[in-house]
Amino acid sequence: MKMPLLTTLLLVLAMAPVRAQVAVQAELLYPMTGDLRPIENGVVLCSKDGRIQKVGPAKAVVIPDNYRVLKAKVATPGFIDAHTTIGLSGILNIDRQDQEQLDKSAPIQPELRAIDAYNGRDPLVEWLRQLGITTVHTGHAPGALIAGQTMILKTNVASITNAEKNTLRPFAMVASTLGPDGFGGGGKAPGSRAKSLAMLRENLLKAQSHLKKRKEAKEDESPDPDLRLDALADVLEKKVPLLITARRHHDIAAALRLQKEFGFRLVLDGASEAYFLLEEIKEAQVPVLVHPTMARPYGENENMTFTLAAKLHTAGIPFAFQSGHEGYVPKTRVVHFEAALAVAYGLPHRIALAGCTSAAAELLGIADRVGSLKPGMEADLALFDGDPLETVTHCTGVIIDGVVVSEKVK
Repeated sequence: MKMPLLTTLLLVLAMAPVRAQVAVQAELLYPMTGDLRPIENGVVLCSKDGRIQKVGPAKAVVIPDNYRVLKAKVATPGFIDAHTTIGLSGILNIDRQDQEQLDKSAPIQPELRAIDAYNGRDPLVEWLRQLGITTVHTGHAPGALIAGQTMILKTNVASITNAEKNTLRPFAMVASTLGPDGFGGGGKAPGSRAKSLAMLRENLLKAQSHLKKRKEAKEDESPDPDLRLDALADVLEKKVPLLITARRHHDIAAALRLQKEFGFRLVLDGASEAYFLLEEIKEAQVPVLVHPTMARPYGENENMTFTLAAKLHTAGIPFAFQSGHEGYVPKTRVVHFEAALAVAYGLPHRIALAGCTSAAAELLGIADRVGSLKPGMEADLALFDGDPLETVTHCTGVIIDGVVVSEKVK
């Protein structure tokens, strides 16, 4: 028997998920705006459209009766992991099954897209989300001269069916590596630092020529698409930065020279020995994704220091924290644990929080959407039962786009 049209419509509407309006009450609320000072007894109202409606002290922000209320000791913007390979490097750590972060079949592959390999259902993504990490800059890992592309998305995205809709930035950066980690091995090029730079220059010059032809060509005579050169042309046009993993001081210096020569936007990654070149990095106005504070000090990281974040802050160099890429299980670190250790070694607490919220959003170019709590921003919050930079603290709730995606995880 057929149902009347109105009855069918009402049944469909009743079955559809309803986005509840949510309010967060926190004994200490970090909006991460202005001077980064927290609000005691703060309130955040999240509207039905998934954005922040109001933020302020409880005496100034009245919670309507129809709002679902979540309470916490501390609330912050959802944390941002400024560089990871999560979703490409999976929890099983099995090659050809869930390790998609690095293809070494060729030394230069900027055409490899992160969105084509991302698995948002990998358990590691959920694990990070439950710890309060709501946004990740993820993609191809260090380990090749040019490994591929990165992207930025939220940790509630399971599958990418629409690049523009499902990500904040489907093409965020091109990932490159200088130093022995980027050498080919087995007699493959590049086998040295000089060869690495020569190959990068060669391909950037080809991209310059390709870009010139593309600009000068008439509409019906434009050069054929070239995935590799088109990606590098986007770097040269400053549409996306070149993310260069460089740990030794002479590799950092080489990255700065290359940036000066070609004029692209550079983001330094790792930069274990950046403290040797603070003046040069600041003069070049290059931001740094700090190596995981708890990285093991051997190999290219043998001269790393726990104080790097503090030194960058003192020098006035923009930086953000990352979990980075781990070659061992569980394949990822936790970004606010890395920030916590930086506080133990001299970084001010608020600056450390900014390094995985507002400052990370600024560095990644997404500060108009996430990273702070103010009206109109996307409603991403992390709730805690104590200071989020204390290892004994638990994340008790996570909100993404105004939806509660996790509660009381310990």
